[in-house]
Amino acid sequence: MYSVWPISVVMSLLTAVLTVLTTVFAPLVGAPAAALAVVGLTIAVRLLLVPFGVAQVRAEKVRARIAPRLAEIAARYPKDPEKRVAAQQKVYVEAGTSPLAGCLPSLAQLPVVIALYGVFIGQGPDTDLLTHTLAGVALGATPAAAGVSGAVVFGLLLVLLALVAWGTRRFLPLPATTPEAARMAEGPLSYLPFLTVVFAAFVPLAAGLYLLTSGAWALGERLLLRRLVPEPAPKALPRT
Repeated sequence: MYSVWPISVVMSLLTAVLTVLTTVFAPLVGAPAAALAVVGLTIAVRLLLVPFGVAQVRAEKVRARIAPRLAEIAARYPKDPEKRVAAQQKVYVEAGTSPLAGCLPSLAQLPVVIALYGVFIGQGPDTDLLTHTLAGVALGATPAAAGVSGAVVFGLLLVLLALVAWGTRRFLPLPATTPEAARMAEGPLSYLPFLTVVFAAFVPLAAGLYLLTSGAWALGERLLLRRLVPEPAPKALPRT
C-alpha cells in the first residue's frame, strides 16, 4: 500500500517536512524535537483538511434536519422497502444531499491520512527520524519493546487517547437518521473511537502521538465547526 503512487509521493513530502520541523525545533527543545515535529506535522495536515471538516458538518446538519421526514417515511412503509427507499431518496434530493454526503469528505482525505500514518510507523523513505526519543523512548519503539522505561510514556499516551475516545463517543455520536441507525449508534458501534487505544498499544510511539493529536484535533474541530458553520438554508420539502 505504501509503495503505491500517490501515497508514496505524499509520504516523501511529509517526511521532508518532518525533517525540516525537527531541525527547526531541535535548538528550542532538544531531544523531543522529533516528537514535537510529529505533533506539528499532524496539526498542519489537519489544518489543510479543515475544508473537508466543514463539508462534513454541513452534511451532518442537513441530515439532522431531514431526519424526522426519513423516520416518518420509514414508519409509513415498514414492509415495502422499494417505496421506502424511493421516498427517502426523494427527500435527500430535495434537500440537496445524499446518504453518502458525510462520508465523501472522509474518503477524499483518506490517502493523506494513510500516508501520514505510514510515515509514523516507519514506512517512509527516512526511518532515522524514528530513532529520536521522547522522555528516553524512541519514536520507533512499540509498547512491547519499550520495556519498563517506556511504560510511563505509553501509559500516559493510552490514558490520553482513552479520554479523547470518551469525548468523541460522548459529544460526537454516530449519525442516526433512522430508528435502525439510532439503535446501531447506541450499541457496540458507539465504542469505535476506542479502537485508537487498541491500535496505540501495538504501534510505534510516533504513530501513537499521531493518533492522539489527530483524534484530539478532530474532536475539537468538529465541536467548534458545529457552532460556527451555519445550517444550510432549508428547501421546501413536499410531503411524500
